[in-house]
Amino acid sequence: MRIGNKEFDWNNGQSYIMGILNVTPDSFSDGSKFNTLEKAIEHAREMIEAGAAIIDVGGESTRPGYTQISDEEEIERIVPVIKELKRQFDIPVSVDTYKGAVAEAAFEAGADLLNDIWGLKYDDKIAKVTAKYKKPVILMHNRKEKPEMEGTSVYPLEPYLELLEKDLQESIDIALEAGIPRDQLILDPGIGFAKDLDMNIIGVAYIERLQKFGLPILLGISRKSIIGQSLDLEKDQREEATIALNVIGRMKGCQIFRVHDVLGNVRALKMTDVICNARKQ
Repeated sequence: MRIGNKEFDWNNGQSYIMGILNVTPDSFSDGSKFNTLEKAIEHAREMIEAGAAIIDVGGESTRPGYTQISDEEEIERIVPVIKELKRQFDIPVSVDTYKGAVAEAAFEAGADLLNDIWGLKYDDKIAKVTAKYKKPVILMHNRKEKPEMEGTSVYPLEPYLELLEKDLQESIDIALEAGIPRDQLILDPGIGFAKDLDMNIIGVAYIERLQKFGLPILLGISRKSIIGQSLDLEKDQREEATIALNVIGRMKGCQIFRVHDVLGNVRALKMTDVICNARKQ
């Protein structure tokens, strides 16, 4: 898959790191740290030097209970950052949005990839916009409400996984119908979105099931509530567990990892690549 001017080979046994660049005042993990152009570009530089393969720019926080902002405000936050990233660095840039107008402005500014937390289901224009600009897209699993599943501490395994796969297939169908080629699609199980702790744990434990689609898989688990709830840790104490979960994800077939701490994950996943590739020989 070509993202920007870079070729990503999902079969070469290499993990790819997507560095998170939130240019928001209220993201759950790093709100206001990088919400000026100078700070954002400097942080991007640090992530690139640490080994990030993609920089993911977000202008609206999607933390639990977030406040939605207008298209205009989101565009005002992200467009200068995207333009400057493309001017200074030779690296693919993705835009983290679910709004068609924002995606179009981002593509015009030079963004190479759409990262849609609603899997093209929120805005009925965004799929056509993405197809028009011939950009690849990350389809993340999400729902307006957490699915109601019968069970006690752990939901029935098969019904939940079948629901997850059905919902992702719907997003794939939307993309294909809009004219986005199948080889331009990436799947994300949406850990932390419309799911309780059990669902998140099942989503990671059985993430290899998503290989049935024959598409690259992104794991976005950095500092999320699955760690906080499992280990009773605050968000600034979740790096080691983030790395552990990404290593598990790599061993189960994930190829892209969206993270805050780039260097630690790069090192851990490079070592994991070595072991996983040895098993293929």
